[in-house]
Amino acid sequence: MGKLYSYADNFRANKIKAVAAISGYKLEIASDYVHGVTNKTAEFESKFFGKVPAFEDGSSALCNDNAIAHFVGNEQTRGGAKAHDVLCWAGFADNNLLPAIAQWVWPTLGVIAQNKQHVNEAKESLKKAFNFMNGYLATCTFLVGERITYADIAVALTLKSGYEQVFTPEWRKAFPHVNRWFLTTVNQPAVAGVVGDVKLAVKEATFDAKKYAEVTGKGAQNAAKKTAKKEKKAAAPAAAPAPAPAKEDKPVDPWAGLAKPCCDMDSWKRFYSNNDEDKSVEHFWNTVVTDEVKKEYSLWVGTYKYADELTQPFMAANLIGGMFQRIEKLRKHAFANCVVGGKPNDLNITGLWFWRGQTLAFPRSPDWQIDFEVYDWQKLEWDAPEVKEMVSKYWMWDEKAQFDGKPFNQAKTYK
Repeated sequence: MGKLYSYADNFRANKIKAVAAISGYKLEIASDYVHGVTNKTAEFESKFFGKVPAFEDGSSALCNDNAIAHFVGNEQTRGGAKAHDVLCWAGFADNNLLPAIAQWVWPTLGVIAQNKQHVNEAKESLKKAFNFMNGYLATCTFLVGERITYADIAVALTLKSGYEQVFTPEWRKAFPHVNRWFLTTVNQPAVAGVVGDVKLAVKEATFDAKKYAEVTGKGAQNAAKKTAKKEKKAAAPAAAPAPAPAKEDKPVDPWAGLAKPCCDMDSWKRFYSNNDEDKSVEHFWNTVVTDEVKKEYSLWVGTYKYADELTQPFMAANLIGGMFQRIEKLRKHAFANCVVGGKPNDLNITGLWFWRGQTLAFPRSPDWQIDFEVYDWQKLEWDAPEVKEMVSKYWMWDEKAQFDGKPFNQAKTYK
């Protein structure tokens, strides 16, 4: 018997649960697991590197869904003499299907912001994968052998959100063998007992900005404000006279109360864009950062709180790009380089920001508050010994440096 740690409705954990249902393995689900809390503890970090799904049975501690599914499976789910084929299909799901599912489907669930170019690329990638699978499944009931294996579970549950959200009847029409196999797999008692009834999409779901705001925390703030307004309205006397027409609020200057800008941010950005990185770093310290600038501007490091949920570098880069788009009006007074560090399934996002003011810039405007709360923020002291090294590696995109313990993968500049 072993214990599985995960948050609710994690498709990776559902793969493991379905395998255990077939093999008969006694799998205990950790009822006290709280995502973002339990996996941040020192004990969990030391056992599972902070990753979920995670599994332990007293002698083994695993934090990879494919490895856990193999452990809790049996000869049937592992594929017997064709175990190598099962592993091949599991890799196909992770490397060929999941990245495209993430690009196309996850924006409709509010998980990430939408990038139309990435969505179109994902559609083409999935079309190619489905054509391959459709040909293969023309003469097969299951992916490996004559009975369901982990290959079927891994691929089907990776595609499940696509079938529910974006694979319309028109899309499905071109891939009858894939559809037949998918429905056969998800309606197997062991699988259906985990995921329930799968309702196929009638029309393609699209990016929902409201849902995205709710998922990232903005919606909760708005809901609280609306509730407060409703309560205030309910408490008002019924016979109160109609209020006078409200005057239109004038836009509030986010920088009200601060001294006039003493840094020519546009000039700095032009120099950075038109010169080598080492010259830009030298120019930053020798020309841009004066004693007055140190008093009126500040440096901050932002670290993404939910790095354990990042699986693919492009997804992390999308999060950065989406944030940049939503704080467009901050651009005149800020500059940053944000770095994706690590490799697939072991990633982080960190960024070095230079902006006007000595406090966090984002709370200055409601328009800038959607993303910043999913980061931990640390203000840097201008004259601290480590700051020049920090500026150098971020401004230069130093591929030899470590970014919060992970090697450079890719970066984006906010300018």
